Amino acid sequence: MTSHNEGVPSTAAIAGHPIHPMLIPLPIAFLSAALATDLAYSRTRDRFWARASRALTGAGVASGLLAAPFGVIDFAAREEVREHPEAWIHGVGNAAALGLAALSFRVRSKDPERSVVPTGLALSTAIAGLLTVTGWLGGELSYRHRIGMVAASDGAGS
Repeated sequence: MTSHNEGVPSTAAIAGHPIHPMLIPLPIAFLSAALATDLAYSRTRDRFWARASRALTGAGVASGLLAAPFGVIDFAAREEVREHPEAWIHGVGNAAALGLAALSFRVRSKDPERSVVPTGLALSTAIAGLLTVTGWLGGELSYRHRIGMVAASDGAGS
């Protein structure tokens, strides 16, 4: 395993800056906000919140599909990444969250208002829970294990 201080450069990077961590705040924010708007709809029954949940879920899926390949590239290209159990849980958990989000978007597309309670709310709660865990693990990978925290030119391996 890579030592705590060495770090592992990102394979998917622009000028030494890893792409995956640049993009993941988007799906996390959109999908977390979908939970908030689901809760607002369940409390008020104002259709604005149901439509907002559908739009946020769609944006979460789209931005998640944009961020995912860069994480997969780093995972597949670096054995040092795959050595960490957190990386496996992070990847599988994010794939599950993205799959649930796609299902949620599909359900919401038929009837945004009727799909919120209980199905949409249950899905957005599960997604937010998964993202809490996988986001924490992504932070562990970045800050504790220094994955993607060094540029390839830093001599930290390739």
